[in-house]
Amino acid sequence: MALLAIRIYPDPVLRARCEPVQSFDEELSELVADMVETMHAAPGIGLAASQVGVEKRVAVVDLSCGEREEELIAMINPEVVEERERDEDVEGCLSLPGISDKVRRSVAIRLRAVDPAGNLFELEAEGLLARAILHEIDHMDGILFTDRLRGLRKERARRLLKRLAKESEASG
Repeated sequence: MALLAIRIYPDPVLRARCEPVQSFDEELSELVADMVETMHAAPGIGLAASQVGVEKRVAVVDLSCGEREEELIAMINPEVVEERERDEDVEGCLSLPGISDKVRRSVAIRLRAVDPAGNLFELEAEGLLARAILHEIDHMDGILFTDRLRGLRKERARRLLKRLAKESEASG
């Protein structure tokens, strides 16, 4: 396993619509393992492949931050088949350091996805787990959580994103 570099805004890969995974092979298994290691080291509770520069529909979520192996979810080609209720809660993102805000999302979902071995599964998720899954699926569609903000929150996020872009330009 290896730690991968987490892409920081304004890296264009963060705006890419990711392609579905076609091959469930050793390369995919290695990518998932590296993503899990990277997410835990960050530390974070979710990571999409685009955040490490891979434009594939792959994400990992682990609310336990590596404490409980059974809580790790690796989802390939995920699809939300049902959403219920909506609520606001604070989100942040490993690719947007220093930025967080309240985002309105569904509080309960039913997900259909494939695991790294190619097995189809469904999952019911609520609360923070549902929010984390939806956040990672947004990444696969090139959507950042700041895109979901409105009004003054959106304007504040726009200013913070401009600052991140300037910092990136100055260091790169």
